Amino acid sequence: MERNLKCILLDDEIPSLRFLKMLCEQISGLEVVKAFNDPASLLKEYRKLSFDFCILDIEMPEFNGFDLAKELKDFPIVFSTAYKQYASDAFDINAVDYMRKPLSLQRLQQAIMKVEQLISKRSETVSFAQFNTNKGKTVLYFEQINYVQIAEVDSRDKTVYLADGSFILLKNISFDKLMEILPEQDFIRINKKEIIATKIVKFFSADEITSNLSDDQDLPLLFNLGESYKKMFFEKFS
Repeated sequence: MERNLKCILLDDEIPSLRFLKMLCEQISGLEVVKAFNDPASLLKEYRKLSFDFCILDIEMPEFNGFDLAKELKDFPIVFSTAYKQYASDAFDINAVDYMRKPLSLQRLQQAIMKVEQLISKRSETVSFAQFNTNKGKTVLYFEQINYVQIAEVDSRDKTVYLADGSFILLKNISFDKLMEILPEQDFIRINKKEIIATKIVKFFSADEITSNLSDDQDLPLLFNLGESYKKMFFEKFS
């Protein structure tokens, strides 16, 4: 595996979940961020977690795996199930793989390789996105972005500060939507009002991030690390 991958797991049957987690832990470069046995808990918590893809069971009470996949549509999905009849539906929603239980380490490794190839392909090909601004539409290259803040006049808008010292006002876009668009490996939300590019982080403590940027007085530009975002931040930089 060329890069470390982070995943979350979901299976409402505890023995199956434990076995899946055990297999994952045997694959070098793969980290299980969290294992869920309740779909509702996953839906409540996943936005606070830093992960690359999901391995989901399908038949569960309250929500099934396809319901979860719709919510997690921006993440690669691998299904793990005892039933063969859902395979067609799984690939109709572009699942990366469909594994039949009982799982084996070799079969899981094959699925992880597919995920790795997909993520590598995405990182190579997606380097920009189109946004609505106060001056019309613009194409913004991700490498240009240093950090993003809530706009002063209207909190629905976001101000993007660029590497050349300029800024762009994005109209009516949420931080959640921005985090779906921006490459996960290159950007992180650090508090309720800011997203930063990982490239600008120079030092950090429990509450504060010192960037490699300078303010108007030529002092290092500092950012507050919010309590709710510390775990994700420290995991990314561990």
